[in-house]
Amino acid sequence: MSTTKTAVVLGAGPGLGMSIAHRFGREGYRVALVSRSDTRHGAYLTSLAEAGIEAAAFTADLSDKERLDTVLDEILARFGTIDLAYYGPAAMDGPMPGLIAEAGSADVRAAMELVYPAVDAVGKVLPGMIERGSGGFLFAGGLSSVVPMPTLGALAVMTAALRNYAITLNAGLSTTGVYAGALTIGGLIERGDIHKAMSSDPNMFGDTKIATLDPDGIADTAWDLFSKRDRAEAVFNALG
Repeated sequence: MSTTKTAVVLGAGPGLGMSIAHRFGREGYRVALVSRSDTRHGAYLTSLAEAGIEAAAFTADLSDKERLDTVLDEILARFGTIDLAYYGPAAMDGPMPGLIAEAGSADVRAAMELVYPAVDAVGKVLPGMIERGSGGFLFAGGLSSVVPMPTLGALAVMTAALRNYAITLNAGLSTTGVYAGALTIGGLIERGDIHKAMSSDPNMFGDTKIATLDPDGIADTAWDLFSKRDRAEAVFNALG
């Protein structure tokens, strides 16, 4: 079996997901991209190939546990191991969230659906990591997990749950050689779909430049977290 390591990007997009792919690829990792549609896979793979990074793309709705399991099996069959699993949920898909004071239990349950695929992915690949005594996870979430943002409603509950899961998982794995870390993000990520949508309508959203984050910088910090393992979280705040 090859000793080359593999990074899986769950929820691959043009912003942070691809920056994570390129950053780990520069460290010698092969990359497996997973997203709901294959529409942009060709461009993603070309970008990675031009950087000399071996990569493959897979299609899955992460909320479909059976399909997620199948795709992870396909990645394992293709590459042999999964040494990093990055999870970046598309939290802003669908309607805008309402106020927290107006969020009902159904809203919270719907938002929490974005946490469960992370848990499912861990359950699938963690046993192999523990057996090897190496590997880890990175979870991208929102600043509302640590700063009250009432306008995000039930999404704030979700981000807090995902952050707590990551940090608690890291503590629970402290003697195994496996790492888990949280990327807590407050701002619009350049090149990402949400940034593109909001930048295209300045009349509605105003000047987005003041709240923008560079995904390559976040990916550099993500690599530092994963490789140094001296802390379980990095916070990125462009919101003031």
